[in-house]
Amino acid sequence: MADRGVDMLALPKEVKDQLAELDLELSEVIYFIILYSPVEAPPPAYDAQAPGPSNASGSTHANAHTQAPPPSSSSRYRDRRSRRPHRSGGTRDDRYRSDIHTEAVQAALAKHKEEKMALPMPTKRRSTYVQSPINNCTPPGSPPSLQSPDSWINRSVQGSSTSSSASSSSSTLSHGESKPQYQPQYQPQYHGPPPDVLAAAPQARGSSQVDRPNNPPVVRGMSRGQSRSSMMETADGVPVNSRVSTKIQQLLNTLKRPKRPPLSEFFVDDQEEIVEVPQPDPNTPRPEGRQIIPVKGEPLGVVSNWPPALQAALARWGATQGKSPALTALDITGKSLYTLTYGKLWSRSVKLAYTLLNKLGPKNEQVLKPADRVRHIDSHYFYFSRNDIAPYIFFYICFKLLRIPISCCQGSSQVGFLLGSCGVTLALTSEICLKGLPKTPTGEILQFKGWPQLKWVVTDSKYLTKPGKDWQPHIPTANTDPAYIEYKASKEGTVMGVAVSKVAMLTHCQALTQACNYCEGETLVNVLDFKKDMGLWHGVLTSVMNRIHTISVPYAVMKACPLSWVQRVHIHKARVALVKCRDLHWAMMAHREQRDTSLASLRMLIVADGANPWSVSSCDAFLNVFQIHGLKPEVICPCATSPEAMTVAIRRPGVPGTPLPARAILSMGGLSHGVIRVNTEDKNSALTVQDVGHVMPGALMCIVKPEGPPQLCKTDEIGEIVVNSRAGGNMYYGLPGVTKNTFEVIPVNALGAPIGEIPFVRSGLLGFVGPGSLIFVVGKNEGLLMVSGRRHNADDLVATALAVEPVKTVYRGRIAVFSVTVFYDERIVVVAEQRPDASEEDSFQWMSRVLQAIDSIHQVGLYCLALVPANTLPKTHLGGIHIFETKQHFLDGNLHPCNILMCPHTCVTNLPKPRQKQPVGVGPASIMVGNLVAGKRIAQAAGRDLGMIEDQDLIRKLRMWPTMMHQFLSEALQWRAQTDPDHCLYVLLNAKGVAVSTATCVQLHKRAEKIAAALTEKGSINTGDNVVLLYPPGIDLITSFYGCLYAGCVPVTVRPPHPQNLAATLPTVRMIIDVSKAACILTTQNLMRILRSKEAAATLNIKTWPTIIETDDLPRHRPPTIYKPPTAEMIAYLDFSVSTTGMLTGVKISHAAVSALCRSIKLQCELYSSRQIAICLDPYCGLGFVLWCLASVYSGHQSILIPPMELESCLPLWLSTLSQYRIRDTFCSYSVMELCTKGIGTQTEILKARGLNLSCVRSCVVIAEERPRLALTMSFSKLFKDLGLSPRAVSTAFGSRVNLAICMQGTTGPDPSTVYVDMKSLRHDRVRLVERGAPQSLPLMESGKILPGVRVIIVNPETRGPLGDSHLGEIWINSPHSASGYYTIYGEESLQADHFNTKLSFGDPTTLWARTGNLGFVKRTELLDAAGHRHDALFVVGSLDETLELRGLRYHPIDIETSVSRAHRSIAESAVFTWTNLLVVVAELCGSEQDALDLVPLVTNVVLEEHHLIVGVVVIVDPGVIPINSRGEKQRMHLRDSFLADQLDPIYVAYNM
Repeated sequence: MADRGVDMLALPKEVKDQLAELDLELSEVIYFIILYSPVEAPPPAYDAQAPGPSNASGSTHANAHTQAPPPSSSSRYRDRRSRRPHRSGGTRDDRYRSDIHTEAVQAALAKHKEEKMALPMPTKRRSTYVQSPINNCTPPGSPPSLQSPDSWINRSVQGSSTSSSASSSSSTLSHGESKPQYQPQYQPQYHGPPPDVLAAAPQARGSSQVDRPNNPPVVRGMSRGQSRSSMMETADGVPVNSRVSTKIQQLLNTLKRPKRPPLSEFFVDDQEEIVEVPQPDPNTPRPEGRQIIPVKGEPLGVVSNWPPALQAALARWGATQGKSPALTALDITGKSLYTLTYGKLWSRSVKLAYTLLNKLGPKNEQVLKPADRVRHIDSHYFYFSRNDIAPYIFFYICFKLLRIPISCCQGSSQVGFLLGSCGVTLALTSEICLKGLPKTPTGEILQFKGWPQLKWVVTDSKYLTKPGKDWQPHIPTANTDPAYIEYKASKEGTVMGVAVSKVAMLTHCQALTQACNYCEGETLVNVLDFKKDMGLWHGVLTSVMNRIHTISVPYAVMKACPLSWVQRVHIHKARVALVKCRDLHWAMMAHREQRDTSLASLRMLIVADGANPWSVSSCDAFLNVFQIHGLKPEVICPCATSPEAMTVAIRRPGVPGTPLPARAILSMGGLSHGVIRVNTEDKNSALTVQDVGHVMPGALMCIVKPEGPPQLCKTDEIGEIVVNSRAGGNMYYGLPGVTKNTFEVIPVNALGAPIGEIPFVRSGLLGFVGPGSLIFVVGKNEGLLMVSGRRHNADDLVATALAVEPVKTVYRGRIAVFSVTVFYDERIVVVAEQRPDASEEDSFQWMSRVLQAIDSIHQVGLYCLALVPANTLPKTHLGGIHIFETKQHFLDGNLHPCNILMCPHTCVTNLPKPRQKQPVGVGPASIMVGNLVAGKRIAQAAGRDLGMIEDQDLIRKLRMWPTMMHQFLSEALQWRAQTDPDHCLYVLLNAKGVAVSTATCVQLHKRAEKIAAALTEKGSINTGDNVVLLYPPGIDLITSFYGCLYAGCVPVTVRPPHPQNLAATLPTVRMIIDVSKAACILTTQNLMRILRSKEAAATLNIKTWPTIIETDDLPRHRPPTIYKPPTAEMIAYLDFSVSTTGMLTGVKISHAAVSALCRSIKLQCELYSSRQIAICLDPYCGLGFVLWCLASVYSGHQSILIPPMELESCLPLWLSTLSQYRIRDTFCSYSVMELCTKGIGTQTEILKARGLNLSCVRSCVVIAEERPRLALTMSFSKLFKDLGLSPRAVSTAFGSRVNLAICMQGTTGPDPSTVYVDMKSLRHDRVRLVERGAPQSLPLMESGKILPGVRVIIVNPETRGPLGDSHLGEIWINSPHSASGYYTIYGEESLQADHFNTKLSFGDPTTLWARTGNLGFVKRTELLDAAGHRHDALFVVGSLDETLELRGLRYHPIDIETSVSRAHRSIAESAVFTWTNLLVVVAELCGSEQDALDLVPLVTNVVLEEHHLIVGVVVIVDPGVIPINSRGEKQRMHLRDSFLADQLDPIYVAYNM
């Protein structure tokens, strides 16, 4: 811009801020690109070749090296420098990146270039995600000093700590005690040199192989050794049968008799049955070398005058070299602010030690005692303060006090458990940090969640007490006691403390001094955190041992001035610098800001994260840029470290002029199989790694298999590095079990025999030993992703993702890669932060290309790829991405992505094979012997007989004539109007619980006469014509029904259209009217206006309505005669209903069926004239209509009618009615029960205070035509148990289209039984009973007792033969109250005969059965019915028409929907259906729309885990979108049609294809 004449100083501040932000963002992206894009190293001294064939199978990742071109002066760079003089930005310039890495990715993507994108873009509402402005976001790289103290304190308060620790009775070996010498007696099976990955000629391969020892199987569950047949005795040994009665003895014998296999047989994991095991690839590379032998480091030399302890070294330098500088602190601009000399360090240490020992308790009592732990809370957010010397001197203070310091990461959610397990009692902090801690209203420090009670001590000088001249701290010789505890966050997110003994700490300092050749008086520049890891080991401990001047460059200073550490090296002529690859990149970006810097004084540039295989690119790029500033190639010294083993290996500084160590060019295909194969053919499929030097002095190292027993690897095999050394961690403090598996590892040979007796420590680093005993590290256990038996490194996948044009989409290169366990395997998830200005199409395009690149290069499919808004991923204390918390957010549904792409079809390869249907065991060829089929009882059951009374005198005496014979309901109403005219049959309540309408027998009779007269006079209705009854729930519907019977018409009840939704509801009304050929419509005046309104005219043609008669004000006319049907087989009414499959069906109900059904209900529920029942049902079809309109006239009981719509304005209406009228029997629907459960389930105390009492309820029956919803009924019973509701009262009824009432619990008989069936067997059309809590178990509740007069048989729907007991089949019914057939326009006789008058193929070929279309089974239970016979229970599984045929298996939608509803708390309801062989899941979101995308992976996970199905499409919609009929059943086919017609207005649609 300067070249174009733009004055940067004249630009507005907002523009300059935005340009500066862009500069910073580009710099961050380029850092990741350079870090993961290797540059070509100087030509190696020799080529690379390893044992085994070089053409290892598998396409691998691109990682070749190119020489960076010389710097060029671009105008863009000068523009950035002029805008921001203190920080140079970066662009995608060829000087700072490698094109080879990007070319490999582009070459892989080129294969897909001509293919059209098969993935449809997801559908998203505009309001689902609103990008927050970038100005409101906290940049991930911003220093903690720019945040308020409350922000990081609150994070620690809100976190949760681990609840418990693993414990073991095994003793822990203290590594500080006397150990064996470093020459153990090894017993290796094979001996051979390490693989020469740098040599030209291949080595000889070992021919013999030894199988890995097999591990014994793990048995879960109960012990099989428990005796179940032992004699039952009392405590004194007397047999029970000598003391108890015969009945009790029979009960005891029954309890002793095992009826089911033990639980252990049910709870064994059946993974082998489910998972499809892939066949091993014969081309898979396998290790072929010989067994490795341990590598020994150089002997640890003896140093004369070496201090016996760290405190002794500090005391020596404080006394003899008091003015020698120990630490230099920098301010925020990178300038020297304060230098702490060894004299001041010693004096302040003594002062603080004296204060801690003598001045903390009341009256100067001693608070601290030996072995007390001290927790150091240091605010590294304030590096510009002079208080930053506190953490530096902290360690020495505690060492002199014989205490154990613990330095932890601030804000960690797991530190509380670590502090508690270590017994921490004291917290040291600075004054400025103490002020930022949250406090209680009384001013005390807030107790952090999960933290122990701490005493806070401020370590500033003014708060310390100067000791007397004669007081000196005791300095003991280093021993095996713990010196300090360093925290370590595991891959699972737990925080553990690695205890380092004093002798180990001292030995480690000696080993570092020898390996790095430290000398007294040297200057060291430390950019790392000196409270842990290498920053502590080099910058604090070893520095004091060697009187080194440490210059600390904090993270905040590096963010503000990235060249500050280079400037410190130049100014102080530093000999050693301790950095990370990040610091190399930042300095490289800003090196032009200061041309006169010189790095010629450096003899060691220690790269702390040199073990990262991708760090070679940063090292080479930094060398290319700074070699002209005096940087020598041999001074770059990468190293490998871990918290457990501490320093594992470090490259020694080379001699000037000697050739540099060559690199290993490895095939990533071989690495994924854990073997070393050299890639010399295709540079794009290779990983180039640099060595990390040799083993530390005095250490012994070997490579073992990372999984299973610690078996020694072969020479060409990748394994975990284990180290034996006195300079390493001792244990995980307080975790002896985990300690034994990590710190006490004894390697074994191929035969399983230990190679020696000395223990090794697992380092967590994966690598191998190259020629010359050079150590190569290719990854860490924490970043290892094991997918389908192959190993993938998370960093490799990040590199590939970053190579796919990340600048347009990814915010500052922030990408997290981790794996989640789904369906018995690990699945890879990639989460990246999206730029605020990235478009939807660009983001989706980038995700699609990343999927293709990773699949082509790594040969592994991604399970999920998510983009989240910028600055929303959890961060570590230095601004990086917290992988474990990100993974936890993903699994908990709290990630809140703005774009997501699920690809389960490409990565889930272990699904079971599709089922091949087998013939059933019971068929026409089976032998019938009585009621047995092939040795099993026929699955049939029957209710009791209806019973008939033939004595007419007895009938008249009991005044029960019309109700005991198969008569007509019209005659029953006339008889009741004559014999008991004032008996009230119906009471209608409104929302306030007030009776707004009643009907006695005579009132009902007279109203029916008026309607019959009106039909004859106004409607010109002939006998047998169909009449539509269009009424709201009430008594008018009942009177119109009987008026039709009086007139000889056939009534058809229809739900009225909703006034606010005529467009959706009026067509259904019109359809029923047209299908039924109705000659007339009876309705109210209000509804008649609606039918003829303009709104109705906009939906359909209102001029074609049949004759409409409103019945509000009819004249008091009586019909000439009351019609009596000539035969009871004539149609009484038509029952129309929309099934769950979306089919409108009408069935014909005869007069005989009506009488038989009413009598059956009367006998089952014991309904008499003195009884009252409450009905809260829709009265338009099925059993709800029968109970609302018919049962009271037949039985004479009083029905209290509660329209379900009234509950919307008064939720407690139904329950308060039960309490007020003392109702014993009530009937409701699932919709009503769910409304009460969700609406007033939490208000039981309020209802109880109002006097609501449900103890009177004897029977609460849910009317439905589906499987009983066990979870809902149990929740209802538990919630209202406090109001007196008996758990035995709630039960279900079952009916179908062919028979409106098959089962109903009734008042007598055993309680409904519940069984648990295996879902896997159910998908194969089999029933296998399991115990409660067994894996893949499904609870099923009995659907009520079979009604009197009903016979049930379970039939194979294909062969139409009877099935045996506990076999799954279709439920067939024989009953006098079955429907006569479908009411169809064209009379499909074949369908009629198949569903209503079908016969068995064998067994009983004469009986006519009706097919319900529902699957179920009959099970004979141990319970006894009223007659004393064993009870046969009917269990309904689901509708046959609704089942989903996927992969040859039969799935019931309710099972999948139950799993989906459990996936996340924001899912209110769900429904599933199939679309072109894809499973579609529709979930209603009850939370914020920003949570919509969180549901996609959770829904996919739970369906895959529990049902072994891959979800094809996930649709997130608003609450109430899933259509539900009057019975509370989901209309899945209507939902499917709406989805295909794009009428759902979804929040988000994800295509998992």
